[in-house]
Amino acid sequence: MGRKFIDCREISSDVKCSVAIVADTADEVVDAAVLHAVAVHREQDTPQLREGIRSMVKDGSPPA
Repeated sequence: MGRKFIDCREISSDVKCSVAIVADTADEVVDAAVLHAVAVHREQDTPQLREGIRSMVKDGSPPA
């Protein structure tokens, strides 16, 4: 099983965010990314947010 990641730099936002989240499973990435989105980007934890984040999870590691 490979690593999974999401990179905030790939998402347009008013907050110039450079956070990347990497984990062994998509579920771990989604859970951590939702916490980040709520705390930093002031999103609401909704099924739609989780679905959108899950759709952006990629295989591997973020570029440097």
